[in-house]
Amino acid sequence: MSEPKGHALALLSLTKKYGDFVAVADVTLDVGRGEFLTLLGPSGSGKTTILMAVAGFVAPTAGAILLDGRDITPLPPEKRDFGMVFQGYALFPHMTVAENVAFPLRVRRLPRAERDARVRAALDLVQLEAFADRLPRQLSGGQQQRVALARALVFDPALLLLDEPLSALDKKLRAELQEELKALHRRVGRTFVNVTHDQEEALSLSDRIAILNHGRLVQAGAPGALYERPRTRFVADFLGKSNFLEGTVWGPAPGGFALDVGGARLAVRLPDGESPPAEGARSLLSLRPEKVALLSGEESAENIAEGRILAFAYHGTGFALRVETAHLGEIRAILPAWKAPIAPAEGLAVRLGWAADAAVPVQEDAA
Repeated sequence: MSEPKGHALALLSLTKKYGDFVAVADVTLDVGRGEFLTLLGPSGSGKTTILMAVAGFVAPTAGAILLDGRDITPLPPEKRDFGMVFQGYALFPHMTVAENVAFPLRVRRLPRAERDARVRAALDLVQLEAFADRLPRQLSGGQQQRVALARALVFDPALLLLDEPLSALDKKLRAELQEELKALHRRVGRTFVNVTHDQEEALSLSDRIAILNHGRLVQAGAPGALYERPRTRFVADFLGKSNFLEGTVWGPAPGGFALDVGGARLAVRLPDGESPPAEGARSLLSLRPEKVALLSGEESAENIAEGRILAFAYHGTGFALRVETAHLGEIRAILPAWKAPIAPAEGLAVRLGWAADAAVPVQEDAA
């Protein structure tokens, strides 16, 4: 990756209210120089409001926005020098691709020669040099999105802001554009701030993800850290799928603790340095379905649950099983389809197993 050329962004206790409704509540967040940060959350979580506040289109009720330590909160959008890519591309239909990309440079009154050179470089960056004379309606959705990216980058912005840029594309094209966008970020080395509600997109693209709910920042971190060690039920449930097992701490166990769930004793192993909860306390575990294995014959595991398949779905790479167990209720498991040890069928008796460190303690969400 090239040296980061972007700018550091900081949100300090950012708050936005519309009357009595709190859209963003006291959000403090740092974005590193050259980082690809994604704001992720369901509809109404405040992610788009934060992006619009960073862009200058929404005035915060309280708090501050800093760029490289300088307070830019009072600045209007045109003084912030940020590139922006919208969900609907926002291309001018009567302008060619080259004219669309050149528009920010014309507004800035750059000389014609420099303008043409920058447009050529920007179109080369998104691999659309051959399409310079076409109109937007002559392009595919993916090509239009790449034109929008070129236009947002052509004037060398301090930040690139992306408002659900891939949501209008079909699934296959969206996956292809994700790879292109990630590669583009590596090539330009700028700071990207992205907004999406798509968990897979956030995991695939981001250096870091900030998860929001009801206007509040719930957890931020690297994609792998958030997925493997969610702090709350909401994060575990929103970022992927999860089984939740709630019970009473039976007592300490090697490397962790034993949890009684419906009369079944489960072993929970904690990371080094993490203390187990007190004996008798309630504890909630998140267990990812792909970490639950189907045991065959006399095969064993640190945790075992027996049950019958309630339902299953085939997803190409695997089978998603719903298994009703005697003590733990319904457990979801992912069974790889390639050379699967069984042919799933409703009512089939199965044994499930998982390692002691597969389940992660999480907190219940605040009311």
